[in-house]
Amino acid sequence: MIITRTPYRVSFFGGGTDYPAWIQEHGGAVLATAIDKYCYITCRRLPPFFEHKHRIVYSIIENVSNIDQIKHPAVRATLQHEGVAEGLEIHHDGDLPARSGLGSSSSFTVGLLHALQALRGTMSNKDALAKTAIHIEQELLHENVGCQDQIISAFGGMNYVRFREDGTFDVSPVIASPERRAALKSHLMLCFTGFSRFSSDVARSQLENMAASAARLKRMRAMVDEGLEIFVNRSLPIEAFGELLHEAWLAKRTLSDKVTTDEIDAIYDAAREAGAIGGKLLGAGGGGFMLLFAKPERHAAIREKLKGLIHVPFDFEDSGSRVVLYQPNGL
Repeated sequence: MIITRTPYRVSFFGGGTDYPAWIQEHGGAVLATAIDKYCYITCRRLPPFFEHKHRIVYSIIENVSNIDQIKHPAVRATLQHEGVAEGLEIHHDGDLPARSGLGSSSSFTVGLLHALQALRGTMSNKDALAKTAIHIEQELLHENVGCQDQIISAFGGMNYVRFREDGTFDVSPVIASPERRAALKSHLMLCFTGFSRFSSDVARSQLENMAASAARLKRMRAMVDEGLEIFVNRSLPIEAFGELLHEAWLAKRTLSDKVTTDEIDAIYDAAREAGAIGGKLLGAGGGGFMLLFAKPERHAAIREKLKGLIHVPFDFEDSGSRVVLYQPNGL
Protein backbone atom coordinates (compact mmCIF):
# COMPACT_ATOMS: atom_id res chain seq x y z
CA MET A 1 0.00 0.00 0.00
CA ILE A 2 1.14 3.51 -0.87
CA ILE A 3 -0.20 6.75 0.57
CA THR A 4 0.82 10.10 -0.88
CA ARG A 5 0.16 13.51 0.63
CA THR A 6 0.11 16.42 -1.79
CA PRO A 7 -0.48 20.06 -0.76
CA TYR A 8 -2.96 22.55 -2.14
CA ARG A 9 -1.73 25.99 -3.11
CA VAL A 10 -2.45 29.68 -2.66
CA SER A 11 -1.50 31.91 -5.58
CA PHE A 12 -0.64 35.53 -4.82
CA PHE A 13 0.26 37.11 -8.15
CA GLY A 14 0.55 36.21 -11.82
CA GLY A 15 -2.43 33.88 -12.23
CA GLY A 16 -3.63 34.05 -15.82
CA THR A 17 -0.09 34.38 -17.21
CA ASP A 18 0.49 30.64 -16.70
CA TYR A 19 -1.86 29.46 -19.45
CA PRO A 20 -0.07 27.91 -22.46
CA ALA A 21 -1.71 30.24 -24.98
CA TRP A 22 -0.30 33.25 -23.12
CA ILE A 23 3.07 31.71 -22.29
CA GLN A 24 3.81 30.84 -25.92
CA GLU A 25 3.52 34.51 -26.89
CA HIS A 26 4.69 36.39 -23.81
CA GLY A 27 6.09 34.07 -21.18
CA GLY A 28 4.71 34.38 -17.67
CA ALA A 29 5.37 34.13 -13.97
CA VAL A 30 3.59 33.49 -10.68
CA LEU A 31 4.28 33.98 -7.01
CA ALA A 32 2.53 31.20 -5.07
CA THR A 33 2.86 28.99 -2.02
CA ALA A 34 1.83 25.51 -0.98
CA ILE A 35 -0.27 25.35 2.20
CA ASP A 36 -0.70 22.72 4.91
CA LYS A 37 -3.97 21.40 3.51
CA TYR A 38 -3.65 18.22 1.52
CA CYS A 39 -4.95 15.71 -0.98
CA TYR A 40 -4.35 12.11 0.14
CA ILE A 41 -4.16 9.24 -2.35
CA THR A 42 -4.14 5.64 -1.13
CA CYS A 43 -3.17 3.08 -3.73
CA ARG A 44 -2.76 -0.68 -3.46
CA ARG A 45 -2.74 -3.72 -5.71
CA LEU A 46 -6.18 -5.27 -5.73
CA PRO A 47 -6.23 -8.99 -4.83
CA PRO A 48 -7.75 -11.12 -7.63
CA PHE A 49 -10.81 -12.20 -5.63
CA PHE A 50 -13.34 -9.73 -6.97
CA GLU A 51 -15.53 -9.45 -10.03
CA HIS A 52 -14.00 -6.04 -10.75
CA LYS A 53 -10.36 -5.34 -11.57
CA HIS A 54 -10.17 -1.71 -10.43
CA ARG A 55 -11.88 0.03 -7.52
CA ILE A 56 -11.84 3.84 -7.43
CA VAL A 57 -13.22 5.55 -4.32
CA TYR A 58 -13.82 9.31 -4.20
CA SER A 59 -17.20 11.07 -3.91
CA ILE A 60 -18.57 7.98 -5.62
CA ILE A 61 -17.32 4.37 -5.86
CA GLU A 62 -16.38 2.85 -9.20
CA ASN A 63 -15.87 -0.89 -9.62
CA VAL A 64 -14.74 -1.58 -13.19
CA SER A 65 -13.21 -4.36 -15.25
CA ASN A 66 -10.84 -2.21 -17.30
CA ILE A 67 -9.35 1.26 -17.26
CA ASP A 68 -11.43 2.53 -20.18
CA GLN A 69 -14.55 2.11 -18.05
CA ILE A 70 -13.34 4.50 -15.33
CA LYS A 71 -15.52 7.60 -15.30
CA HIS A 72 -13.13 9.81 -13.31
CA PRO A 73 -11.22 11.50 -16.16
CA ALA A 74 -7.99 12.19 -14.28
CA VAL A 75 -7.79 8.64 -12.90
CA ARG A 76 -8.50 7.12 -16.31
CA ALA A 77 -5.97 9.31 -18.13
CA THR A 78 -3.26 8.89 -15.48
CA LEU A 79 -3.57 5.09 -15.38
CA GLN A 80 -3.49 4.97 -19.18
CA HIS A 81 -0.46 7.27 -19.32
CA GLU A 82 1.41 5.15 -16.78
CA GLY A 83 0.57 1.93 -18.61
CA VAL A 84 -1.06 0.29 -15.60
CA ALA A 85 -1.88 -3.37 -16.25
CA GLU A 86 -2.45 -4.76 -12.75
CA GLY A 87 -5.64 -4.34 -10.75
CA LEU A 88 -5.63 -1.40 -8.36
CA GLU A 89 -7.69 0.08 -5.57
CA ILE A 90 -7.41 3.87 -5.29
CA HIS A 91 -8.91 6.07 -2.58
CA HIS A 92 -8.99 9.86 -2.54
CA ASP A 93 -9.43 12.04 0.53
CA GLY A 94 -9.02 15.80 0.73
CA ASP A 95 -8.77 18.30 3.57
CA LEU A 96 -10.82 20.88 1.64
CA PRO A 97 -13.61 20.68 -0.95
CA ALA A 98 -12.95 20.30 -4.65
CA ARG A 99 -13.54 23.14 -7.14
CA SER A 100 -12.48 25.67 -4.53
CA GLY A 101 -9.63 27.57 -6.22
CA LEU A 102 -6.79 25.89 -4.32
CA GLY A 103 -5.52 23.72 -7.16
CA SER A 104 -7.16 20.58 -5.80
CA SER A 105 -7.53 18.86 -9.19
CA SER A 106 -3.83 19.25 -9.93
CA SER A 107 -2.91 18.09 -6.42
CA PHE A 108 -4.97 14.99 -7.16
CA THR A 109 -3.16 14.31 -10.45
CA VAL A 110 0.29 14.89 -8.92
CA GLY A 111 -0.53 12.72 -5.90
CA LEU A 112 -1.90 9.88 -8.02
CA LEU A 113 1.13 9.95 -10.31
CA HIS A 114 3.40 9.87 -7.28
CA ALA A 115 1.53 6.91 -5.78
CA LEU A 116 1.56 4.87 -9.01
CA GLN A 117 5.27 5.43 -9.52
CA ALA A 118 6.02 4.50 -5.91
CA LEU A 119 3.92 1.34 -6.22
CA ARG A 120 6.08 0.13 -9.09
CA GLY A 121 9.26 1.01 -7.21
CA THR A 122 10.19 4.18 -9.09
CA MET A 123 11.60 7.24 -7.33
CA SER A 124 9.84 10.40 -8.48
CA ASN A 125 11.40 13.83 -8.75
CA LYS A 126 9.42 17.04 -8.35
CA ASP A 127 10.21 18.41 -11.80
CA ALA A 128 9.05 15.26 -13.59
CA LEU A 129 5.90 15.00 -11.46
CA ALA A 130 4.91 18.56 -12.35
CA LYS A 131 5.67 18.19 -16.06
CA THR A 132 3.80 14.89 -16.35
CA ALA A 133 0.76 16.26 -14.49
CA ILE A 134 0.71 19.30 -16.80
CA HIS A 135 0.87 16.99 -19.82
CA ILE A 136 -2.00 14.83 -18.56
CA GLU A 137 -4.27 17.75 -17.73
CA GLN A 138 -3.54 19.91 -20.75
CA GLU A 139 -2.73 17.42 -23.52
CA LEU A 140 -4.67 14.28 -22.59
CA LEU A 141 -7.68 15.75 -20.80
CA HIS A 142 -7.67 19.05 -22.76
CA GLU A 143 -8.55 20.97 -19.61
CA ASN A 144 -8.40 24.76 -19.62
CA VAL A 145 -5.82 24.87 -16.84
CA GLY A 146 -2.60 26.74 -16.27
CA CYS A 147 0.76 25.39 -15.18
CA GLN A 148 1.25 26.74 -11.68
CA ASP A 149 -0.96 24.35 -9.70
CA GLN A 150 0.91 21.21 -10.71
CA ILE A 151 4.28 22.83 -10.02
CA ILE A 152 3.45 24.18 -6.57
CA SER A 153 1.78 20.90 -5.56
CA ALA A 154 4.82 18.89 -6.62
CA PHE A 155 7.53 21.21 -5.29
CA GLY A 156 5.89 22.68 -2.18
CA GLY A 157 7.15 25.88 -0.59
CA MET A 158 6.73 29.49 -1.65
CA ASN A 159 8.09 29.89 -5.14
CA TYR A 160 8.70 32.36 -7.91
CA VAL A 161 7.93 30.37 -11.04
CA ARG A 162 8.94 31.74 -14.41
CA PHE A 163 7.43 30.32 -17.61
CA ARG A 164 9.37 30.63 -20.85
CA GLU A 165 7.92 30.88 -24.33
CA ASP A 166 9.44 27.50 -25.27
CA GLY A 167 7.38 25.73 -22.62
CA THR A 168 10.11 25.30 -20.01
CA PHE A 169 9.94 26.77 -16.54
CA ASP A 170 12.16 27.69 -13.59
CA VAL A 171 11.16 27.21 -9.96
CA SER A 172 12.97 29.55 -7.57
CA PRO A 173 12.26 29.17 -3.84
CA VAL A 174 11.55 32.53 -2.26
CA ILE A 175 14.21 33.34 0.34
CA ALA A 176 13.01 35.53 3.20
CA SER A 177 13.71 35.85 6.90
CA PRO A 178 11.58 33.84 9.35
CA GLU A 179 10.31 37.14 10.72
CA ARG A 180 9.13 38.26 7.28
CA ARG A 181 7.41 34.93 6.62
CA ALA A 182 5.68 35.17 9.99
CA ALA A 183 4.62 38.75 9.26
CA LEU A 184 3.03 37.77 5.94
CA LYS A 185 1.34 34.72 7.43
CA SER A 186 -0.08 36.74 10.34
CA HIS A 187 -1.82 39.08 7.89
CA LEU A 188 -3.51 36.37 5.79
CA MET A 189 -6.99 34.94 6.19
CA LEU A 190 -8.67 32.19 4.17
CA CYS A 191 -12.44 31.80 3.97
CA PHE A 192 -14.78 29.68 1.89
CA THR A 193 -17.36 31.65 -0.07
CA GLY A 194 -19.75 28.70 -0.12
CA PHE A 195 -19.78 28.66 -3.92
CA SER A 196 -18.07 25.91 -5.92
CA ARG A 197 -17.42 26.07 -9.63
CA PHE A 198 -15.62 24.31 -12.47
CA SER A 199 -12.50 26.38 -12.99
CA SER A 200 -12.13 25.23 -16.59
CA ASP A 201 -15.42 26.95 -17.45
CA VAL A 202 -14.21 30.25 -16.00
CA ALA A 203 -10.78 29.80 -17.56
CA ARG A 204 -12.30 29.20 -20.99
CA SER A 205 -13.98 32.58 -20.81
CA GLN A 206 -10.69 34.23 -19.82
CA LEU A 207 -8.86 32.53 -22.69
CA GLU A 208 -11.47 33.77 -25.16
CA ASN A 209 -10.86 37.34 -23.92
CA MET A 210 -7.07 37.03 -23.76
CA ALA A 211 -6.27 39.34 -26.68
CA ALA A 212 -8.47 42.10 -25.27
CA SER A 213 -6.94 41.59 -21.81
CA ALA A 214 -3.29 41.71 -22.91
CA ALA A 215 -2.47 45.01 -21.20
CA ARG A 216 -3.99 43.87 -17.90
CA LEU A 217 -2.22 40.50 -18.06
CA LYS A 218 1.10 42.23 -18.62
CA ARG A 219 0.41 44.40 -15.58
CA MET A 220 -0.47 41.29 -13.57
CA ARG A 221 2.82 39.72 -14.67
CA ALA A 222 4.68 42.82 -13.42
CA MET A 223 2.96 42.46 -10.03
CA VAL A 224 4.80 39.16 -9.51
CA ASP A 225 8.13 40.98 -9.31
CA GLU A 226 6.63 43.80 -7.25
CA GLY A 227 5.06 41.37 -4.79
CA LEU A 228 8.31 39.46 -4.46
CA GLU A 229 10.24 42.67 -3.76
CA ILE A 230 7.74 43.73 -1.10
CA PHE A 231 7.94 40.36 0.60
CA VAL A 232 11.72 39.93 0.71
CA ASN A 233 12.64 43.59 1.35
CA ARG A 234 12.23 44.19 5.09
CA SER A 235 12.53 47.94 4.60
CA LEU A 236 9.15 47.95 2.85
CA PRO A 237 5.92 47.81 4.87
CA ILE A 238 4.27 44.40 4.62
CA GLU A 239 0.94 46.20 4.19
CA ALA A 240 2.06 47.08 0.66
CA PHE A 241 1.65 43.38 -0.16
CA GLY A 242 -2.05 43.65 0.70
CA GLU A 243 -2.46 46.82 -1.34
CA LEU A 244 -0.94 45.05 -4.34
CA LEU A 245 -3.30 42.09 -3.81
CA HIS A 246 -6.19 44.54 -3.99
CA GLU A 247 -4.90 45.96 -7.26
CA ALA A 248 -4.42 42.45 -8.62
CA TRP A 249 -8.00 41.52 -7.74
CA LEU A 250 -9.36 44.63 -9.45
CA ALA A 251 -7.40 43.66 -12.56
CA LYS A 252 -8.34 39.99 -12.44
CA ARG A 253 -12.07 40.64 -12.22
CA THR A 254 -11.93 42.46 -15.57
CA LEU A 255 -10.55 39.41 -17.42
CA SER A 256 -13.99 37.83 -17.74
CA ASP A 257 -17.53 38.44 -16.53
CA LYS A 258 -17.38 34.96 -14.96
CA VAL A 259 -14.54 35.77 -12.54
CA THR A 260 -16.79 37.32 -9.92
CA THR A 261 -20.46 37.57 -8.98
CA ASP A 262 -22.58 40.02 -7.00
CA GLU A 263 -22.41 37.67 -4.00
CA ILE A 264 -18.61 37.43 -4.15
CA ASP A 265 -18.29 41.20 -4.55
CA ALA A 266 -20.47 41.64 -1.47
CA ILE A 267 -18.20 39.35 0.55
CA TYR A 268 -15.08 41.21 -0.54
CA ASP A 269 -16.63 44.63 0.10
CA ALA A 270 -17.76 43.55 3.56
CA ALA A 271 -14.25 42.35 4.37
CA ARG A 272 -12.79 45.66 3.24
CA GLU A 273 -15.29 47.58 5.35
CA ALA A 274 -14.19 45.52 8.35
CA GLY A 275 -10.52 46.33 7.82
CA ALA A 276 -9.10 44.08 5.09
CA ILE A 277 -6.46 45.89 3.05
CA GLY A 278 -6.75 43.59 0.06
CA GLY A 279 -7.43 40.09 -1.09
CA LYS A 280 -8.53 37.99 -4.00
CA LEU A 281 -10.65 35.07 -5.05
CA LEU A 282 -8.32 32.12 -5.50
CA GLY A 283 -8.16 30.11 -8.70
CA ALA A 284 -9.81 31.08 -11.96
CA GLY A 285 -12.75 32.72 -10.20
CA GLY A 286 -16.48 32.23 -9.90
CA GLY A 287 -16.39 30.81 -6.36
CA GLY A 288 -14.26 28.83 -3.97
CA PHE A 289 -11.91 30.30 -1.38
CA MET A 290 -11.14 33.96 -0.82
CA LEU A 291 -7.77 35.08 0.49
CA LEU A 292 -7.82 38.25 2.58
CA PHE A 293 -4.96 40.42 3.81
CA ALA A 294 -5.48 42.46 6.97
CA LYS A 295 -3.61 43.60 10.04
CA PRO A 296 -3.87 40.89 12.72
CA GLU A 297 -5.82 43.19 15.03
CA ARG A 298 -8.58 43.44 12.38
CA HIS A 299 -9.03 39.68 11.93
CA ALA A 300 -11.66 39.29 14.65
CA ALA A 301 -13.78 42.08 13.17
CA ILE A 302 -13.53 40.55 9.70
CA ARG A 303 -14.51 37.10 10.98
CA GLU A 304 -17.51 38.67 12.71
CA LYS A 305 -18.49 40.55 9.55
CA LEU A 306 -18.18 37.32 7.55
CA LYS A 307 -19.51 35.03 10.26
CA GLY A 308 -21.67 33.16 7.77
CA LEU A 309 -18.55 31.85 6.02
CA ILE A 310 -16.16 29.06 6.99
CA HIS A 311 -12.76 30.44 8.01
CA VAL A 312 -9.82 28.06 7.58
CA PRO A 313 -6.57 28.53 9.52
CA PHE A 314 -3.55 27.53 7.46
CA ASP A 315 0.22 27.71 7.33
CA PHE A 316 2.82 27.62 4.58
CA GLU A 317 4.03 24.17 3.52
CA ASP A 318 7.53 23.39 2.28
CA SER A 319 7.77 19.69 1.41
CA GLY A 320 5.52 19.28 -1.63
CA SER A 321 4.11 15.91 -2.68
CA ARG A 322 5.37 13.13 -0.39
CA VAL A 323 4.99 9.40 0.03
CA VAL A 324 3.90 9.15 3.68
CA LEU A 325 3.35 5.37 3.72
CA TYR A 326 5.43 2.96 1.66
CA GLN A 327 4.49 -0.72 1.92
CA PRO A 328 4.73 -1.84 -1.70
CA ASN A 329 4.11 -5.52 -0.93
CA GLY A 330 1.41 -4.99 1.66
CA LEU A 331 -2.35 -4.91 1.24
